[in-house]
Amino acid sequence: MNQRRILLALFLIYFVFAILLNSVGTVILQVIHNYGVDKGAASVLEGFKDLPIAIVSFLVASTLPRFGYKKAMLLALAIVAAATLAMPLIPAFATAKLLFLCVGVAFALAKVSVYSTIGLVARDRKHHAGITNLLEGFFMVGVLSAYWIFGFFIDSDHPASTSWLNVYWILCALCVATFLLVLSTSFDEHGAAPPHSRGPAADFVEMLRLFARPLVCVFVLTAFLYVLVEQAVGTWLPTFNNEILKLPAAMSVQVTSIYAGCLAVGRLSAGVIMRRLNWYPVLTACMLAMGATVLLALPLTHGVKLDPNVTWATAPVAAFLFPFIGLFMAPIYPGINSVMLSSLPKHQHAPMTGLLVIFSALGGTTGSLITGYVFGHFNGHFAFYLTLVPIVLMVGSLYAFKRQVEKVVTEVAVMA
Repeated sequence: MNQRRILLALFLIYFVFAILLNSVGTVILQVIHNYGVDKGAASVLEGFKDLPIAIVSFLVASTLPRFGYKKAMLLALAIVAAATLAMPLIPAFATAKLLFLCVGVAFALAKVSVYSTIGLVARDRKHHAGITNLLEGFFMVGVLSAYWIFGFFIDSDHPASTSWLNVYWILCALCVATFLLVLSTSFDEHGAAPPHSRGPAADFVEMLRLFARPLVCVFVLTAFLYVLVEQAVGTWLPTFNNEILKLPAAMSVQVTSIYAGCLAVGRLSAGVIMRRLNWYPVLTACMLAMGATVLLALPLTHGVKLDPNVTWATAPVAAFLFPFIGLFMAPIYPGINSVMLSSLPKHQHAPMTGLLVIFSALGGTTGSLITGYVFGHFNGHFAFYLTLVPIVLMVGSLYAFKRQVEKVVTEVAVMA
């Protein structure tokens, strides 16, 4: 296989979906302004995105090795190309729901295929960890780009303007270009086939049996808690900036790019760090630093006064400090994913990734809905302080995950 061309294709797929998936916070802010939707109703967009990811992953992850990873990627890109085209042509809240429904379905196909393809091209565990961190880092570059791309099209002086919908012409073109790259790239998928497959039904049952393993249980719990925090912050930070820190709509979105930038820098550098240091102390330190950032930054967000002439130089300090939580979040998700997948044979990577995607999607929906509800019925400060609860739980689940990984390594050594 042409490894560089394949990796370029995988990175571009993730770049496209990074923009689409993480635009939900920006779109929530805009539909509130454009269509008179309240915060509770707008928060369902996260559900329209995440629940299809969970459902489709559950139904198709075990059969994707049969269907073909390349075919699944092409189908995913075709779906989102059509959905992005609909946004400017049929502007409505219902179209936004349809967009994120399509994005959710497509991402389920894309993520399982992309993660499973990494297992086919990686030489060893360290190489797998390096590619995974780079991939997730590039994902965050896409998220970072999204804030600025959307921010460029948002008219802060006219909140009801629908000029922001023009961004979807660019996104549609990007989907089509990535589709053509994947179509023209050769993939060798022979290593993905289960050695003793008895059919799709048996493959599906085998995926369910994975969940019965203690190692898998504590892994998906840790992933669930992580994504809950990441999506709670990422989805509602633009609204927090706008309503609590009193920043203009466009600037609220652009300042959120600091959060995405920290995630990108953290993940791109995590590959180097985790090749030199043991993964467990690194990830534990990151979780503790996340909690410290929340406790340090949120008190600074109280009592902010509206400044019609606010600029980047005069914006509240908290607008720049709180997004640094992303720097400490960054290594956690790719770190636990790589440890988990590297512990399994290649033919189990697709079903395992399916379980990962399911619980990540559920975590994202849960985080967004809880934060949106608390934000709307109480206040943004309390909503973000609540992230301390899953952070504490994550520290405990990571320790349990470490114990299970050590147990599996010991069992493999004994059998060898």
